[in-house]
Amino acid sequence: MAANESATGPRPGRAETPPADHWQRWAAPLAAATPAEAPPSATVQMPASSAPSDGTRLAAPPPLPSAAALPEAGNNDMAPVDADSPYRVLIVEDDRAQALFAQSVLHGAGMQAIVLGDADGVQQAIREQRPDLILMDLHLPGLDGMRLTAMIRQQPGMQLLPIVFLSGDPDPERQFEVLDCGADDYLSKPIRPRHLIAAVANRIRRARAQAATLPGANGAPATSNPETGLPTRHHVLQQLNATLAQHERGGVFFVEISSALGLRERYGYAAFERLMVQAGQRLAEAGHPHLLARLNDNSFLLLARNTDEESLEAIAGTLREQLSARAFVIRDDESVHLRGVVGYAPLSPGFDDASSALEAVERTTLQARLLSAGVAGHVHRQVTTEQEHLALLEGQLELAYQPIVAVAGGSSAQYQLLLRLRRTDGSVLTAGQVIPAAEAAGRIADLDQQVLEHAMGLLDLYRHATQPLNLFVSQSLRTLQRDAFADWLLESLQQRRLPGSALVIDVRLPDALIHTVPLQQFCQRMASVGVRFCLSQFEPGSEALALLTQLPLSFVRMAARFSSSHSNPDTREELRQSIEQAHAAGLQIIGQQIEDPQAAAAMWVGGVDYIQGNMVQSAGSDLNFDFHNAVL
Repeated sequence: MAANESATGPRPGRAETPPADHWQRWAAPLAAATPAEAPPSATVQMPASSAPSDGTRLAAPPPLPSAAALPEAGNNDMAPVDADSPYRVLIVEDDRAQALFAQSVLHGAGMQAIVLGDADGVQQAIREQRPDLILMDLHLPGLDGMRLTAMIRQQPGMQLLPIVFLSGDPDPERQFEVLDCGADDYLSKPIRPRHLIAAVANRIRRARAQAATLPGANGAPATSNPETGLPTRHHVLQQLNATLAQHERGGVFFVEISSALGLRERYGYAAFERLMVQAGQRLAEAGHPHLLARLNDNSFLLLARNTDEESLEAIAGTLREQLSARAFVIRDDESVHLRGVVGYAPLSPGFDDASSALEAVERTTLQARLLSAGVAGHVHRQVTTEQEHLALLEGQLELAYQPIVAVAGGSSAQYQLLLRLRRTDGSVLTAGQVIPAAEAAGRIADLDQQVLEHAMGLLDLYRHATQPLNLFVSQSLRTLQRDAFADWLLESLQQRRLPGSALVIDVRLPDALIHTVPLQQFCQRMASVGVRFCLSQFEPGSEALALLTQLPLSFVRMAARFSSSHSNPDTREELRQSIEQAHAAGLQIIGQQIEDPQAAAAMWVGGVDYIQGNMVQSAGSDLNFDFHNAVL
């Protein structure tokens, strides 16, 4: 807020008399005075403790709850709040006079308020203080209020936290932008204290009432997402497990929205999220009365229980047709048509559990991408014969190596293994061509195991090298979730007496979002021998950011689109924020597909720890990169 706006409203230190019910409601928390000692007509002086010592942070009079008493980070359900507890407001304002004015008005109404003068401490204050509402300034030093709001909305559990802007900016377009970034309301200055109190109190009252009625508010697991109204992913997978246990007929559907990355780059995170919410609601209508949940950024899972399996193909076709039937409104003057592919699997052949059914329907969706109809049905295989395995031996499997270089130098030689497959006609297929085909054919475990076997052979060969060798090896979650595979890997490392820390297993973010639980279990087993993990193709989002603390990761490899961040200020800022959040979780960041000095410079400025790409060295068949002298 501008300094010349400080004269609006009563002078700091005094507040217009709030309504009588406020005094009666908050008399106990404010001080030792009884309601009779604080009549409605009293004039409230701001407590002396509110005087700032450094001009940036103001203390609230009553202490707020400690972090230990708060729900765990990452919980998307609103924590139960005592209906009689004081309203808690976090004021983000860099102008001292305006901060004192807003704080004194809210204190006078019996609310607890803490003020921050910049954006740096907001995330920590939210975690520690658990405010009922954030009163946000539009113009802040460094990071403006709209960008800060977008960051807050990306955090798990922060989608329902009321955020109200208070500013004197008269531009109506700016007010629209504020609401578009995820804010709940925009208050214009000058504002009367009664108006400020009413706006804040009403928002908090509704938010608390909504939280009290949400599933899970009393400690029970939530079965629906409060943002979308759709069933939660956990609930649908539970129902799928129950359906399989009871041997019910029916089907499961995997719906993937096409061109998700392009949509997100074009419209931004907030608009993309709204678009996916609308897509989910339309798919839920098309699939009614069956359960539909959002699996990750651009995919949905539908469970049809007690359904004639001959009708599954028609249901899949309806889902795809209804998704693209009408345009989705992005802004007042812009709309977009969505396309998607659908894979489905009947349940009658029997799956062991929800994970195996999900694996089958995902593979089927990969096949649907190749069909003009965009719909494919799963064909259950009882036995996979030896002849069906990929012929990867006898020179057909070729691996390339690309160095991953520390921007400040390092003592270890680090490479990523890149898969190549040489065909009988001499042509070479890349990993991007081989892996989808292997997944669709159900042969990905064979491929993963042979690649990992090769990696361990190299680590064995180079165990006494001057520079310790670390290898990043991509693996499919369909492989890692198999207990037999984990047993084999542990036994192989033990037999070869290899240090587990030399092996970094690379998993894709889209896979990790869907198979979080089995991945956590695999990571826990591998942690006993020191194996490390890298989350690749990282795109910031609420669920993706939650994985940074839910999984024992060591590295994060950013999505390829961030390599061009130097040409796009929004992408550059998104990269910087993602790196800050990953570093806060104790992780190291890898920037990939760095092809030119401008891209490398942008990554350097953004704060990455490692760089990978053709500018450093293209992938080759040798392990001869000079890491000792490679200081970028």
